[in-house]
Amino acid sequence: MAATAGKLNLKREVGLISSVSLIVGTIIGSGIFMSPEWVLRYIGSPGASLLVWTFCGLLCMVAALSYVELGTVIKESGGEYIYILRNFGPVPAFVFSWTSVFVVRPASVAAMSLSLGQYTAAPFYGECPPPPAAVKCTAAASILIVTVVNCLNVKLATTLQNIFTFAKLVSLLVIVVGGILLILNGHTRSFQNAFQGTNGISSIGIALQQGLWSYDGWSNLNSLTEEIKRPEVNLPRALLISLPLVTLLYILVNMSYLAAMSPAEMMSSGTVAVTWGNKVLGSWTWIIPLSVVLSTFGSMNGTFFTGGRMCYIAAREGSLPDILSMAHVKRLTPLPALSFTAFIALILLIPGDFGSIVKYFSFTAWFFYSQAFAALVYMKIKKPHLHRPFNVPLAIPVFMLIISVCLVVAPLIAAPQMEYLFVVLFMLSGLLIYFPFIHFKLCTCSMDQITTFLQLLFEVGPTQSNLD
Repeated sequence: MAATAGKLNLKREVGLISSVSLIVGTIIGSGIFMSPEWVLRYIGSPGASLLVWTFCGLLCMVAALSYVELGTVIKESGGEYIYILRNFGPVPAFVFSWTSVFVVRPASVAAMSLSLGQYTAAPFYGECPPPPAAVKCTAAASILIVTVVNCLNVKLATTLQNIFTFAKLVSLLVIVVGGILLILNGHTRSFQNAFQGTNGISSIGIALQQGLWSYDGWSNLNSLTEEIKRPEVNLPRALLISLPLVTLLYILVNMSYLAAMSPAEMMSSGTVAVTWGNKVLGSWTWIIPLSVVLSTFGSMNGTFFTGGRMCYIAAREGSLPDILSMAHVKRLTPLPALSFTAFIALILLIPGDFGSIVKYFSFTAWFFYSQAFAALVYMKIKKPHLHRPFNVPLAIPVFMLIISVCLVVAPLIAAPQMEYLFVVLFMLSGLLIYFPFIHFKLCTCSMDQITTFLQLLFEVGPTQSNLD
């Protein structure tokens, strides 16, 4: 960031390597170490679970193509928020920002922190599962550490992201190589009759939610388009390098898990990677929980880095309080937005568990992904004159729109729960905030006083867009 005309603006400092590191580092977090047992539990068989992981990777690659066009046509930061705002107006954009700030982003951070807490505490309790209190306290501490890092210095956050990305790739390669050696030595029992026990079609939607959770982060680069050097070149390159790499690693890691464990062992393991380490690495098994902790910490760091950007972009456009659009005048970090995200994530830790958080996170995330795909379909039909450095066929966003709607509807049919209704009601409750406080601007004077007080307290200033 840099100061210009009394305001702070974003500089284009993120190149191709940093873009790839951000995508890979954000995607590879807790999911691949936690979700395999859940995918297998919901889908029922090893063969079907590998198909789920493959399909999820291919689906995210196709989805990323649509996001490349969106990001190269609308070169503003903010991701889904800015695409919805520019095409469908401020009301649906506010509903997105309301839900994202209070549910989607904090839920993602909370789920990752719970995974980190599970793996950090597991070695201290031997064969027994760690108590929930220990897991949640560790998770809360990790959220606070990540928040402090991101609030202190942007360069420190990006440097740590690169280091953790390298560490997590090494840890996954250890699991992949170990799995290859096991398969070569004849550990193939899980792959015999691989599709036996596959559950019905009604379970596919929930299994896909768990798999897609592990790929989440593929769209995060669009949240900081204003900071990417030559986004029309580096955005597509970064996505086309990152997603095939992650998909291949995920498939091989799942095969390694299945080579070391029976399906029953995988489904009963609360920490599947630690169980794998106990069976394969022997006295070196401590490498796995350490790798998971570093990996999850890096993914949380990336989520905070991009999540803070989305939050303050929404505030900059008037959908959220002005204080969230500000950055620290000396450290040049979006301190208010990061602190607020951390506060909500800590609240979500109190009642939540990993499985339930992922279910409701995926439901809301793909609901808004569908709106982004709808925005691209709308732009292609209604705004064909726009310059498109990267142009995908209309069939791709239409296909993704259909798939994303199915991913939202499938859990409601397969396993209807009142919690989904609560999520929908929470989205709609944003309208009760929007019309009086955003549209009609009630309580403006008192909000201005609060903003001024917080601005002085946290030493933050307003920002402006960078579309050069």
